[in-house]
Amino acid sequence: MKVLMLNGSPRVGGNTSIALQEMERIFQSEGVDTHIVQVGGQDIRGCVACNGCAKLGRCVFDDAVNQLAPEFEACDGLVVGSPVYYASANATLVALLTRLFYSTHFDKTMKVGASVVVARRGGLSATFDELNKFFTISGMPVASSQYWNSVHGRLPGEAQQDEEGLQTMRTLARNMTFLMKSIALGREAYGLPQPEPRQATNFIR
Repeated sequence: MKVLMLNGSPRVGGNTSIALQEMERIFQSEGVDTHIVQVGGQDIRGCVACNGCAKLGRCVFDDAVNQLAPEFEACDGLVVGSPVYYASANATLVALLTRLFYSTHFDKTMKVGASVVVARRGGLSATFDELNKFFTISGMPVASSQYWNSVHGRLPGEAQQDEEGLQTMRTLARNMTFLMKSIALGREAYGLPQPEPRQATNFIR
């Protein structure tokens, strides 16, 4: 099994890294392969709604989005971590996720998703909700923990002092591992849920 972990912080080795690395240790102890990718400091533009991906099978802007697409398709789970800026995720991360989810046309059903948010003080719940929406529109079960998936810290390294936050990360990784393994067993025994033909209803006709 493999988990792709996206670090949306522009700061290498910061508090978001501490949170994700705490999860990574548990994943590795459970025999789950991981790959952490630092995306927050990259130059990633937003979606321009050109729909070129429908023709090309990839985004027209050839950057980290297209590089990550094969890993996203192959992974069993996706962890997205972000610092909180103005009660929202890092805009670079949101741009990447918007294009990554929209431009990839493979079935994401039953890939397990988890979001992790880090802040000095507030805005965590709003950011947590924002990131989870990428999963819940894609048929991806969302892994939860003993508390909302958040860690506190402002200066580099301060997240190490948030004992409950780090425990929440460890519990999240264990729960996510269990969920991925259970889904794999269920897929083998029963197959995935059969989708219905898509029924799109526009409010304005």
